[in-house]
Amino acid sequence: MKYSSKHIGGKYLKLLYKGKAKNVYEIDEETVLIEFRDDITAMDGKKKSELKGKGELNAKISAKLFEVIEKRGIETHYIKFEEPNKIYAKKVEIVPVEVICRNIATGSLVRRYPFKDGTELKKPIVEFCLKSDEFHDPMINEDIAEALGIANGEELKKMKEITLKVNDVLKRFLIERGIILVDFKLEFGRFNNKLLVADEISPDTCRFWDAETREVMDKDRFRKDMGSVLEYYKEVARRVL
Repeated sequence: MKYSSKHIGGKYLKLLYKGKAKNVYEIDEETVLIEFRDDITAMDGKKKSELKGKGELNAKISAKLFEVIEKRGIETHYIKFEEPNKIYAKKVEIVPVEVICRNIATGSLVRRYPFKDGTELKKPIVEFCLKSDEFHDPMINEDIAEALGIANGEELKKMKEITLKVNDVLKRFLIERGIILVDFKLEFGRFNNKLLVADEISPDTCRFWDAETREVMDKDRFRKDMGSVLEYYKEVARRVL
């Protein structure tokens, strides 16, 4: 059993999970501490770097956006933020499904389908993908999810319903701050027989464009070697917080 050097009240915390950009530590049977690191990755983890201060920015942005959607009645795993880069959260069982909501056609959507890059969609597109770097996060449907035993039809229906509500809330919140919510990825966790929005909501998991210039303000700057990644994360934080 591995223990981290993290401790609260003199107690060492068990490291439950180390992801590509976050560590998750066990506080008790129902609570975890999520530490946002400065690592940044793309291409299923093949492209990697470290940006000093990025973990702090993503933690603060995620905490704020979780608070925004919680105020609108959307339940999440979020409990509280702790300076500089930590979030306390409910200990959920993560469903290995990524729910992607798209408002503007770009990225993989225009590579897979005959959409013109930058086209505003008549209504949001919601996609379900298997959370798996090994299989490159392939799209799945209800039958595949049930065959794999990872989620049932009712859960997928609920995930879509919640995702569209999150989309409505965040689109309004962000556009008032000069940011277009192009698309985003949500993850969900099971907690006491409920599905909660989990993981993070940040420039790592969302596409943000400046509302006036359409300048990219998210991880695409790293994916596409556009430069100034941290500067744009800071600008998102400045507008959101």
